[in-house]
Amino acid sequence: MESAHYFSAQPAGPFTRKPLTVELVGATRRLHTSSGIFSPDGIDKGTAILLADVPAPTPQGNLLDIGCGWGPIALTMGLMAPHAKVHAVDVNERCVTLTNENAELLELRNVTASLPDDVDPAIMFDTIWSNPPIRIGKDELHGLLLRWLPRLAPGGNAWLVVQKNLGSDSLQRWMADTLDESFTVTRESTSKSFRILRVRKASR
Repeated sequence: MESAHYFSAQPAGPFTRKPLTVELVGATRRLHTSSGIFSPDGIDKGTAILLADVPAPTPQGNLLDIGCGWGPIALTMGLMAPHAKVHAVDVNERCVTLTNENAELLELRNVTASLPDDVDPAIMFDTIWSNPPIRIGKDELHGLLLRWLPRLAPGGNAWLVVQKNLGSDSLQRWMADTLDESFTVTRESTSKSFRILRVRKASR
């Protein structure tokens, strides 16, 4: 699958659902996946490291998954924080559909996936988790992050997993230089070839 396909709103090829069995939050989950999306056959290495290494999301409030795919991050947030509202966004309409269907399979009424433009612009997020789509290109990636990171609520945290050889260190420097002084950007951990970057919004 060419990477450009799963960054498209409507990927090429038929939307044919197939079963997917994965471990999420300590239990086996039976979900749906499809071709034309990122990592259709399971949880990719970067996402697995993010889910294993970051602290639990805030138990209440609004949480965000940027680039949801079939939903592993959003579903994990929904399972771990049942009293929070989880928003999942993706430009790929197939991903939005699959994440909503998988949330329904897990009876997670607190998870909603949508296209980015369909998220209420007034919502601020207490926790953001993302395996951001580095391969869309630097300009597009920067625009994506500048759309969502400034919407961290005071005291909120964003956790991003980025592969070292795909520019994690330069991305860290760019975020530190570009976001205003109310944000702090740090490297929290390194696992295998991935770094976990943390963006914290100062409390009021």
